[in-house]
Amino acid sequence: MDARQPADAQQRTGGSGQKPYRWLALLLVIALSVVIVLFRDRLAGLGAYGYPGIFLVSLLGNATVILPAPSLMLVFAAGSSLSPPLIGLVAGSGEALGELTGYLAGFSGRGVVENQARYAQIRQWMGRYGLWVIFVLSVIPNPFFDLAGMSAGALRIPVWRFLLACWAGKTIKTTLVAYAGAQTIGLLGPVIEHWLAR
Repeated sequence: MDARQPADAQQRTGGSGQKPYRWLALLLVIALSVVIVLFRDRLAGLGAYGYPGIFLVSLLGNATVILPAPSLMLVFAAGSSLSPPLIGLVAGSGEALGELTGYLAGFSGRGVVENQARYAQIRQWMGRYGLWVIFVLSVIPNPFFDLAGMSAGALRIPVWRFLLACWAGKTIKTTLVAYAGAQTIGLLGPVIEHWLAR
């Protein structure tokens, strides 16, 4: 490739040595998403294994790209019987690592969702505000985080920086959800016991 070519043109075309890795990463993301969707009922049972189960369900629930696989219900329910701060750390770590699939999909090639208006908007935000977009979108439960992860990968944001911003936001979110679960069960428990005692 001509050294005088602009950096963005070199990034668009990619080096010849990078293409096999990009295709391999994209195929891995697609295969993992299909496996998770096919076995989601069995994966939900992992929550019975405490913190390791919560970590695995959170990791796998966030490893799907675009396809929904909610894991926050388990975090909410576990808040009533386990420590909410530990649940937040474990689930936040699992969710952040699971989001690497979206990052890899963006890194592997831009043809996955680039034509969608929402992707273009998030990518524009990423160009303007950087990792703050990752942090804010990871704190708020929303369906657009996969697009932010893909944008981060496509923009070649260093993976450790992506993971750090993602982990911080997801840990805050899952800790709050676990506390909400603990408080809800604490408030509803006596009401349910009274109702059942009738």
